Amino acid sequence: MMRSDLAKGRILPAIVTICFTFLFLVFAAAPAEAGPYSAIVVDANTGRVLHAQEPDASRYPASLTKMMTLYMAFDALKDGRLKMDQRLTVSKHAAAQPYGIALRAGQTITVRDAILASITKSANNAAAVLGEAIGGSEKQFAVMMTRRAHQLGMNSTVFQNASGLPNTKQKSTARDMAILGIALIKNHQNYYSYFSTAQFEWQDAVIRNHNHVLARYEGADGIKTGFIAASGFNLVASAKRDGRRVVAVVFGGTSVTARDNRMIQLLDIGFDKIDDRNGTDAPLLMVEAPQKSRQGLSLISDAEAATTAPSPAKAKQIKKATQAAAPRDAAASATAPAGEWAVQLGAFKQAAAAEKLLDRVRGKLPAAEPLVDAVDAGRMTLYRARLTGLTQTSARQACEQLKREKMTCSVVSPDA
Repeated sequence: MMRSDLAKGRILPAIVTICFTFLFLVFAAAPAEAGPYSAIVVDANTGRVLHAQEPDASRYPASLTKMMTLYMAFDALKDGRLKMDQRLTVSKHAAAQPYGIALRAGQTITVRDAILASITKSANNAAAVLGEAIGGSEKQFAVMMTRRAHQLGMNSTVFQNASGLPNTKQKSTARDMAILGIALIKNHQNYYSYFSTAQFEWQDAVIRNHNHVLARYEGADGIKTGFIAASGFNLVASAKRDGRRVVAVVFGGTSVTARDNRMIQLLDIGFDKIDDRNGTDAPLLMVEAPQKSRQGLSLISDAEAATTAPSPAKAKQIKKATQAAAPRDAAASATAPAGEWAVQLGAFKQAAAAEKLLDRVRGKLPAAEPLVDAVDAGRMTLYRARLTGLTQTSARQACEQLKREKMTCSVVSPDA
């Protein structure tokens, strides 16, 4: 009996270890799936909606949340509660946020650098620093964010943190994000130009903007990217041509490239329909002029909200067109990712470990988009370090290069 018990004591832990290892490998290798698709395109000058698909469906905003954090920061700069050169102390809570710039507890960062890090790298720790500086705590700041969002007319939005990190109660819509994008442009004209920053330096490292549409689309000058596994790849973008400005929102992209290509199509639709009075004439957004009043943008009708999802045949057409779309010029081709393949470097229990590994290879493969992908693996969260936005050929070449440097990697196809 004792021998049997002893055998069980040795065998059961071994079985558990093998099962956990198998699950770890399964989750680490699985590609991120897109969240539900939503989109809206708005004439920013008139508020007229030019195109919409599921614009009022509840979605996870991911790092689009930082647009609201930045709006609050610009409010504070405007009324003197913050100054651009003011140094903010990094708390333990802020320093512990996964994915960001190199920050440690007790360190200080200027408001300007926290803003630039939030915009370009979508740094979660920098966003938390701003939130704590304004709200005292990130939790209280989220309450303030939600209240301000509702004042702007974003009535379907609830924020739970400053960064957009996964939270099931943090929700928004494509329409609300369009409202926020227009509010940033109109109410914070002095600060909106920060969203067009191509890169900035932090501690001798050059940090490039994740928004590749800036380089790929004529007239594009902002705004913000976002991604978590539950939402897919999101983007709010704005472009201005000949005095006309279009703001577009897309939720649920299957990859960086697919999202960017779809955004380019949406912006084209917008500029085409601005001149086409047969488009949607009923404005769905009313845009306020900058003023001291806290009353903001409000919804006034719903002409296209009932737009139905495309048929399977139409969806296939859209996917094919999206995948076929190409960068508009040679400069864009040099800077923007060109495919939907990825290279996975590993999966870790700590986001910081995934970020550290990506920082090691960032300079070696500048054309790839670094991504820390959080995956729910039951009782724990795993963080996958990936280089995304690659073609099949470039992904394989990248992996071969890394293997020559004694690094482990695997090529991940779009339909893996």
